Amino acid sequence: MLDLFVQGFGRLAAVAASALRVSLILAVAVMLSSIVLQVVMRYVLGNTLSWTEELAILMFAWLTLGGLALGVYEGFHVRLDLLISYLPPVLRLVAEKAIGILTIAFGGYMAWSGERFFDMTRGSISAAIGYPIEFLHGLAPVAGALICLFAINGLFAAPRPDAEPDLAP
Repeated sequence: MLDLFVQGFGRLAAVAASALRVSLILAVAVMLSSIVLQVVMRYVLGNTLSWTEELAILMFAWLTLGGLALGVYEGFHVRLDLLISYLPPVLRLVAEKAIGILTIAFGGYMAWSGERFFDMTRGSISAAIGYPIEFLHGLAPVAGALICLFAINGLFAAPRPDAEPDLAP
C-alpha cells in the first residue's frame, strides 16, 4: 500500500516538474523577448515602452523561484558534501534524510510566509501593466509548495539512474 502511494506521489512530482520546466522555458522566452523589445524601442526607435521592464521582472521572479523548486527536484543545487562524503553509509543516509526534512521545512515556511504576504497585498495592481499584483506575490507560495512536494518525493524516492554516482571513499 505504501509503495503505491510512493509511486503515485512520484508520478505527481514528475508531472509537476515537467510542467515547471515548460513554464520556466516560456518565462525565459518572454523575459528575453521583453528585454530585446525594450532595447530596440529605446535605442533604435527612441521611444520606451512602459510595460516591458515590469514583464521582464515578473518572468525573472518566476525563473528564480521556479528554478529553486526545480533544483530541489533534480538535485542540481550547489552543495558542499565534504563532511557527508566521509560518513559511513548509514550516517550519510541519515544526514541526507535530515537535509530533506530541512528542505521541506524551508519550502513550508516559504509557502506560509509567501501566502501571508500575498494576502496582505491583495487587491493591489502593478504600476505599468496594471495586472493584479497577486500574480507576482503568488509566486512564493507556489514555489514553496513545489519545494515541499519535490523534497517529500526525494525522501521516499529511490536514487535516480541519471544522478551522479557517489564517488566518496
